[in-house]
Amino acid sequence: MPARNRKLKIADIKVSCGTCSLSELCLPHGMSHDDMDELDKIVKRQQPFQPGQHIFRAGDTGHALFAVRSGALKSYCTTEDGDEQVIGFTLPGEVVGLDGMSDGNYASSSVVLETASICELPYNSLEDMCHTLSGLNRQMMRIVSKEVVADQAMLLLLGKRTAEERLANFLLGLSSRYHSRGLSANQFNLPMSRQDIGNYLGLAIETVSRLFANFQKNELLTVNRRQIILTDMRRLRAMVEGCAGSKN
Repeated sequence: MPARNRKLKIADIKVSCGTCSLSELCLPHGMSHDDMDELDKIVKRQQPFQPGQHIFRAGDTGHALFAVRSGALKSYCTTEDGDEQVIGFTLPGEVVGLDGMSDGNYASSSVVLETASICELPYNSLEDMCHTLSGLNRQMMRIVSKEVVADQAMLLLLGKRTAEERLANFLLGLSSRYHSRGLSANQFNLPMSRQDIGNYLGLAIETVSRLFANFQKNELLTVNRRQIILTDMRRLRAMVEGCAGSKN
């Protein structure tokens, strides 16, 4: 379809991304106008993906990174028993698909949670440009580094934290990510279900529902379906940071 092959202009990125800037990948800091024009030539705008559609599936041939301009994605793997294991959520301004660069196939699947606009960046073109555009090369290294740090933090979270601390840490992480995009830090909608949250945090859905109820009872937050208002950020942070200090 013609719309899928239309090139995404830098001006379009600035207008459509706004506070959800793709500067981590599509607008690297320090790049000249000419360099941005070169980068613009390889970026493909995808038609909006609807909830339930896959960006890619595990085993598909790895061919591109995908930057989210709007909406949200869920990344997951499937166990040998056929069970789903959620491994992350991708928000506007973030990328997914790095795992397809290792052996030629995606190791995980990425499915749309909320209607999403996606920018496709082919591996081959990115690799070539990383050799000529130092700013892009630095940004790519930062993205890979962030992935490693996030994986390490998740291992620590699952291994050392209580259920309450896991949920508090998860909500504060979302708060920080939304805030960095110019959105509200204490009021946002959860694009993922309670079941997805529990799967990601290693908790039963009943535990997640109970924790949300307890947090609301203790006036840490208010819940209206998927809308979350963090009413006491200080206590949530103390819950996480205090535990971290006690374990050192």
